[in-house]
Amino acid sequence: MSTIKTIIVLAVIYAIFLFSGYGVTVGSSENAAGLGLKCQYLTARGIVSSQYIHSDSGVIGVANCPIFKQVGEVVDTK
Repeated sequence: MSTIKTIIVLAVIYAIFLFSGYGVTVGSSENAAGLGLKCQYLTARGIVSSQYIHSDSGVIGVANCPIFKQVGEVVDTK
């Protein structure tokens, strides 16, 4: 019975990501001599990458990848 509940919970999470256009962080890496930060987000449609300016303090740019990010492509809800 717990397998059915798990499948239902995963289907609800997938639907939320599909219709909201948000993704969750699955990976990150520094690039450009530590000045850039490449973040990868898992969305309902696949993996999306974003580039940010990086600084350890977070004063200029970001220190870490945001946990959630809204991507530009959202399923039409008309």
